[in-house]
Amino acid sequence: MKREYDFSKGVRGKFFRKEAALDFPVYLDAKVHRQLERIAKKKHTEVGDLVNQLLKKDVELLEAFS
Repeated sequence: MKREYDFSKGVRGKFFRKEAALDFPVYLDAKVHRQLERIAKKKHTEVGDLVNQLLKKDVELLEAFS
């Protein structure tokens, strides 16, 4: 890396896209991850899809009781 960079000709927000969707990582407990992998394998689906299904149901329950 250089000791110093010249940003005098930089453009603020040049690559910013308001409508851009950002994915963020979710770190699962090792035991939970193994259980979800096992269940996903039985259902012939991906762990991410299974987690989304479970979270959607949880959100529905939370909204129903709040």
